[in-house]
Amino acid sequence: MIKKILFISLFFLHSFIFSQEDAWVFFSDKENVAESIANPITILTQASIDRKALHTIPIDERDVPVNESYIDQVKMSTGITVYAKSKWFNAVHVRGTETDINALLNLAFVDQIEFADRSLNGSRAQLTYNDKFEVENARVVFNYGNTANQVEMLNLHLLHQSDYTGEGMTIAVLDAGFPTVNTQAAYQRLRDQGKLLDGYDFVNRDEDVYAYTGNDHGAKVLSTMGGFLQDEFVGTAPDASYYLFRTEDAGSENPVEESYWVEAAERADSLGVNILNTSLGYKNYDNPNYSYLPSDFNGNTAFITRGSTIASEKGMLVVNSAGNGGANGINAPADAINILSIGAVDENGNYASFSSQGSDLQPTLKPDVMARGSASFVISGSGIMVQNSGTSFSSPILAGAAACLWQAFPEMTNEQIMTFIRESGSQFTMPDYFMGYGIPDFQLALQNGLLVQAAQRTEFKLFPNPLVDHVNIIFPGNVDQAEFFVFDVLGKLIHAISISSENSKIDLQNLSNGIYLAKINAANNTSQTFKLIKE
Repeated sequence: MIKKILFISLFFLHSFIFSQEDAWVFFSDKENVAESIANPITILTQASIDRKALHTIPIDERDVPVNESYIDQVKMSTGITVYAKSKWFNAVHVRGTETDINALLNLAFVDQIEFADRSLNGSRAQLTYNDKFEVENARVVFNYGNTANQVEMLNLHLLHQSDYTGEGMTIAVLDAGFPTVNTQAAYQRLRDQGKLLDGYDFVNRDEDVYAYTGNDHGAKVLSTMGGFLQDEFVGTAPDASYYLFRTEDAGSENPVEESYWVEAAERADSLGVNILNTSLGYKNYDNPNYSYLPSDFNGNTAFITRGSTIASEKGMLVVNSAGNGGANGINAPADAINILSIGAVDENGNYASFSSQGSDLQPTLKPDVMARGSASFVISGSGIMVQNSGTSFSSPILAGAAACLWQAFPEMTNEQIMTFIRESGSQFTMPDYFMGYGIPDFQLALQNGLLVQAAQRTEFKLFPNPLVDHVNIIFPGNVDQAEFFVFDVLGKLIHAISISSENSKIDLQNLSNGIYLAKINAANNTSQTFKLIKE
C-alpha cells in the first residue's frame, strides 16, 4: 500500500512538472533607445565601447536594456515566473502553464511568444533567426610539465616565446561550477596580477561564483587556459584576464540554461570581453518535448545558437565545444555561424571517437578545428591535477590559444582571427566532418596575420624574439629586398646576409646565448634596429 501511494504521488508530481512550460516572451519595443545609443556610457562600460570602436562594431538597439517595467508586469501576471532576460532579443524567459503564458499576449507590449516545446507554437512563432561534454577519465598526476603536449600540438609555445601569452585580452568562461578558484594555488598568479575578475552565478542569482554547487566542471575548463603551477602546469593563456559566469545547472536539463547563457554573453559584451568560451551544449532535455531534432542544428533554431550569432556580430570571438556525441552530431550552439566549434583529438593528433561530427545540416563546416580533448591535463575543483576527456577541454585549450594570437593583432576583428586559425589547420585544403580544418598551427596563423598586417605596414617585423635557432622577418608592403646584420653588445659585426620578402627565414643557431643588436637596411634606404635575444 505504501509503494502504491508513493507511485501515485510521483505520478502527480511528474504531471505537475511537465504541465509547467518554458517559453520566451518577446517585447515589442524598448525605452529611450535613441538617447541610450547617443550616450553609450549609460548602457555599456568604457572597455566595451572601446572594443566596439576599435573593430567598427556599431552600438545599436540590441545594446539597450530591456524595459524593466515590462518585466515587472510579466512577473505580476498570474502563474508566471521570470527566470532570465535578454536585451539582445528584447525578451524574458518564463515558466508557467500554457494557458497562463499565452495570456501574456494580452499585454500590449508583448510581441510574440516562443515555447520551448515547439509543438505548442503552431504557425505563429516563425522567428527569423543530457549532453554534458566531459567524459570522466580522471587520475592523479604527479609528473612535471604535463601540459606540454596540449600546448605544443598547436605550436602555441612559439607564440609564448614571442611574449604572446594573452596579455591584454579578456576571456569570459560560461560554464558550471567554479569552486575554490578564488583560493587555489593554480590561480594565485592570476589573483596576484588582478586578472581573476570574479563574475556571477546566473543560476542562483548570486555574486559568489566560487560557491560549491556540486560540480567543478567550470574550474577544470578555466585551468586549461589560466592555470599555472611552476614547472608543472601552464594554461594556454596564462596572462589573460578572466570573468567567470555560471550558466549551467548540472542537476537538470532545461532550456532556461540557454537563456542564462545569453544573459551572461550580454554582460560579457557590456564589460568589453574579447572571447567567450563555452564547454556546454544542448540537445536533449528532461522534458522531451523541449529536445531538439537533428534538423534543428541548422545554425538558426536554438535560442543559444541565435544568441551566439549575435555575440559574434557584437565583435566577440565565441569558442564552443563541438560535443561528445560522435556520429550523433554536434549540439547547440556549436552549429552557429561565425563561431569556432572545437572537436577533440588525442595526444598524437588523432580524431577522438567521442568528438561530435558535423554534417550538411550545418550552414558552415563543423567542427571548425581541433585540439587535444582526450586525456587532457586539467586541475580539479579540489586543486588536484588530473586527466579528463571531452571536447569540454579541447575548446578552452583552443580559446586560450586564440587569445594569444589576438594579442598580436588587437586591431583585427574576430572574423579575421577565426580566418587565420582555420587557414592554419592541418587539413585546411581537405576538410571533413570529423576534424573540420584540422589542428591549427598557431605559429603559421601568426605568420599569416603578420603578412596581412605587413601589407599595411611601413616597418619590418621580427619574430620570434627571444629566438632559439632562427628568426623570421616580415617585410613592409613596399619593400622586397634588404640587408640583415647582427652585432654584439660591443658593436662587433657577427652576422650579415641579404634577404628578400620570399626568403626571410634566417638561421642563427650558431649564435651564443645572449643579447645582440639586429639591423635591417632596406633597399629604399630606410633602416630599423632591434634588440635580439638568443636563448
